[in-house]
Amino acid sequence: MAEASDSKPIETKAVPATAAAAPKKSEAKPATEAPAADVSIARRRLIWACIWGYLGVNLLMFLRFFFPRALFEPSTVFSVGYPSDFNIGVDTKFQKDYRVWVVRDPGRLFVIYARCTHLGCTPDWKQSENKFKCPCHGSGYDSEGVNFEGPAPRPMDRAQVSIDATGQIIVDTGKLFVQDPTTGRAEFDDARAYLVV
Repeated sequence: MAEASDSKPIETKAVPATAAAAPKKSEAKPATEAPAADVSIARRRLIWACIWGYLGVNLLMFLRFFFPRALFEPSTVFSVGYPSDFNIGVDTKFQKDYRVWVVRDPGRLFVIYARCTHLGCTPDWKQSENKFKCPCHGSGYDSEGVNFEGPAPRPMDRAQVSIDATGQIIVDTGKLFVQDPTTGRAEFDDARAYLVV
């Protein structure tokens, strides 16, 4: 009996020792393999994300090709009001929106396109000096847009004006009238370049 009782505790002691050692080996082996597998999966995901991102950006650039790249500018034909709205002199209220000045003389009304004939800058109307003055290179124009100082080679252009059915003045900056003595163009006296008021 003594032998039987001695052998039982030995068997029970041996079983827990092998059972305790086995889990440590099984835990240690996956612990070293798990980070390598996670890194490999993370790398694959990163590479696939880069590939899909690259393809997605190229698809968007491809689709963008089919949409027009147009500049939407204001219409060249617009109304400035009735002839009775303008007093004798230069009216500058349409300079910002349409780049024109409405000028009324005692016998006629015309519209000057506000572009310097030297380099295309927008001159300013100097009421105190009664002239248009270009801020870029100092070209000077009288109240009718005729150059008299500075490097401007010719007078400023005039826009086409007409009266519509309601009696309003219609300006078309798509059709400009030029006065250039060097080329022989003298279009300021054209019937469409002014209105008789």
